[in-house]
Amino acid sequence: MRIFDPHIHMTSRTTDDYERMAAAGVRAVVEPAFWLGQPRTSPASFADYFDSLIGWEPFRAGQFGVRHHATIALNPKEANDPRCRPVLDLLPRYLDKDGVVAVGEIGYDSMTPEEDAAFAGQLALAVAYDLPALVHTPHRDKVKGVERTLAVVAESGIAPGRVVVDHLNEVTVKLVRDTGCWLGFSIYPDTKMSPPRMVELLRTYGTERMLVNSAADWGRSDPLLTRATGEAMLQAGFTEDDVDQVLWRNPVEFYGQSGRLDLSDLDAPAPTFQGNSILRGGS
Repeated sequence: MRIFDPHIHMTSRTTDDYERMAAAGVRAVVEPAFWLGQPRTSPASFADYFDSLIGWEPFRAGQFGVRHHATIALNPKEANDPRCRPVLDLLPRYLDKDGVVAVGEIGYDSMTPEEDAAFAGQLALAVAYDLPALVHTPHRDKVKGVERTLAVVAESGIAPGRVVVDHLNEVTVKLVRDTGCWLGFSIYPDTKMSPPRMVELLRTYGTERMLVNSAADWGRSDPLLTRATGEAMLQAGFTEDDVDQVLWRNPVEFYGQSGRLDLSDLDAPAPTFQGNSILRGGS
């Protein structure tokens, strides 16, 4: 089983996670820029964070044979902080980078006017830089949030097939299904979606344009729940080809629209970086 996790926050995870993920079949990931839990107080904090997403984290992932790409954005929650909004002016510098495959996470947290402006402005950047967009939907008042999200996407002029609307569930999937947007589902231990629930949605709606991710971060989450979903699909009678479409070919197709997805030489042995002073234990 080959797995591409299209939404995971590896900055918050350990090297043990990378090792377990690689052993479970995870060969590629996309890490969206997001809220780190602790409020950031200036655009300089974001610059350091963005630099780590396109530099340090791909290096760290590569030690375990996992290919790492990123999406860059001002996240919805921090779009409400006036100290952070100048980050929007930094984004063009990063959206030109080779390892950046989408604008994201963008969208809504509390559906404020500030979030409206940041969302619309970053969709415009996605169009200008010919990149897909990864859209976060709010955890509260989700139906209203998804409806508002789809209205803003329609107004932006971005092609629906270049947008994934993420963190969907049983009550929001129908809203997105017929728009032409991609559908994202986060599999969590206690909240959002579970492997059995995801299997039922795949039975009902099929495997086309469906993206399954772990969204693993600094909270209680599990980077192996993509694998668990694939196993649940097989147990429910889906074919290995169905699993491959959902867990590999779909994210490749979506992020491949950026023209920057590099999955070459995935079967080559992972580099050991012997002698690198960053790797502790050397002389």
